[in-house]
Amino acid sequence: MVTIIGNGKMALAIAKGLNNVEVVGRDEKKLKQFCKESGAKKYSLLNNFDITGKTIIIATKPYALEQLNLKGEAKEVISIMAGKKIDEIKKHIKGEIYSRAMPNVGAEYNASTTAIFGSDNAKKIFDKIGVTIKVNSEKELDIATAIAGSGPAFLAVVAEAIADGGVLCGLNRELSYQLTAGLFKSFSAIKKRPSQIKDEVMSPAGTTASGYEALEENNVRNGFIKAIKNGYEKSQKM
Repeated sequence: MVTIIGNGKMALAIAKGLNNVEVVGRDEKKLKQFCKESGAKKYSLLNNFDITGKTIIIATKPYALEQLNLKGEAKEVISIMAGKKIDEIKKHIKGEIYSRAMPNVGAEYNASTTAIFGSDNAKKIFDKIGVTIKVNSEKELDIATAIAGSGPAFLAVVAEAIADGGVLCGLNRELSYQLTAGLFKSFSAIKKRPSQIKDEVMSPAGTTASGYEALEENNVRNGFIKAIKNGYEKSQKM
């Protein structure tokens, strides 16, 4: 059994993806609702919760690390707190092994892309809720956080804008959303680099080239590059 410390949205997504979990938090009413929604086997209140021998996932907000009141020594501590380094986690939570991971909201659908820095056991846990990619350092994990962790929100902006464009041109909203969702599914299935896909789709003086010109004129590429950079830099200040 995996023990999830925290009962927020990301914790809920992970719990829905895993089969055998318990959840720990401060509010009993919220914990009961969490178990109902996620299928978690049981819940416990946070204060003085004994983590001895457990594999725990710390899924609280980064600022809450110092407020955790846990006793004992965990078998493994896996943190999904953005920006919190292992050395800092060790000051507040005792464990035999420490790992860091950054899943995304796709976990709820067993479709998370999760970056892992740490043990093979941590990787096996997150393999159950999608694809895991091992990185070589905590710096790489923090960069991955801006891509894999924050990325769904950035892609949501893209999807909404594309759908709005369809509506502007005359499609009804539902049809435009269906086409946009299908577009993302198609793109994810193509095993080529993004530049190759672009070059294959964009024919000379065609519709794609005309649309791409508008993206370049509005600095869309630069905006997304800065979004990743800003996300990474923010993680260093958490």
